[in-house]
Amino acid sequence: METRKVQRLGPSTLAMTLPAEWAKAQHVEKGDEVSLRMGGKGTLTVLPESVQQEESEAVLHADELEADAIERAILAQYVLGRRVIRVEIANSGTLDSGVINAVYNAETQLMGLGVIEETPEHIAIRCSVDPEDFTLDNLLERLESTGSTMRNEAVKALAHGNADLAQRALNRERQANKIFVLLLRLIFTAYQNPNLARAVGLDSGFPLIGYRTVAKNLELTADNAEDIAEIVLDTGDHTLDVDDATMREVRGFTDAVNEMTELGVRSVVERDYDLALETKQLFREIDDRQAEILTTLPELPNEELLEVREVLVALQQTAQYAVRNAEIATNLALDTDSEHVSIT
Repeated sequence: METRKVQRLGPSTLAMTLPAEWAKAQHVEKGDEVSLRMGGKGTLTVLPESVQQEESEAVLHADELEADAIERAILAQYVLGRRVIRVEIANSGTLDSGVINAVYNAETQLMGLGVIEETPEHIAIRCSVDPEDFTLDNLLERLESTGSTMRNEAVKALAHGNADLAQRALNRERQANKIFVLLLRLIFTAYQNPNLARAVGLDSGFPLIGYRTVAKNLELTADNAEDIAEIVLDTGDHTLDVDDATMREVRGFTDAVNEMTELGVRSVVERDYDLALETKQLFREIDDRQAEILTTLPELPNEELLEVREVLVALQQTAQYAVRNAEIATNLALDTDSEHVSIT
């Protein structure tokens, strides 16, 4: 770590020189303006003005990447915060249909992305998302709500043998993935530019690592709901071969899991230690629910028993992700002064 001596320039002004290597790399010269950001833990961040004004751009070379790789690369550049992504081919060639389809397929998967220019040799797509249009807390709540809706639809479809309702749950998975990837974009850009942390609703960049984990946990819970919906579609009559009492147990289990996922996210966005504890207590109350339901089942063929078990495993995993979110909330809540802890 490099140290600098603070000097006094006047009665109330302290000054410190900028490292020459940093100034050269950031194109900062005498007379230029830099932005100062005061953060938690006594940190002070210096940002060149270019960081806030510059529109980041990436060029993907279609002659070096297969169509599938192009799609993945667009996703990566979107997450990394690029404003404009260009797909080009060298030597006066033309983009083949596979590459063009990959670009448009990526466009449909990502929020705020649209084609702004297209020729036979290149396609340019631009992200119109403004970080100030969203907060990370709101997006976490939206992702949790989407996953809960999928889960409710999938289990209701299972109870009533409703394939259309199961398909509706599957269709929501694309929206859940859009929200998740947008969360990643905002988290990465806020990490790269601390000024954006406040724009997305944070006082500092400290919670970003925790938010990244919470977002992934919520994306996985949406995957669990997708698994249940697929079980509905794969079974012969789109339901489980169990009695009404067992199905009521499954739906009650689902309601408890829904309460946990909602409380887990609330504990994160509100930095509420007590809500985190409540989430963990709910988990302890339902931790054995999966085994209890299985032990009360009548004898079933192996294939049908496996379907029931897969549904219960998906619900149990969702509950475990909620507990993980509550653990992150505990860390965030105990990082500031409260009735539970004093920080000096």
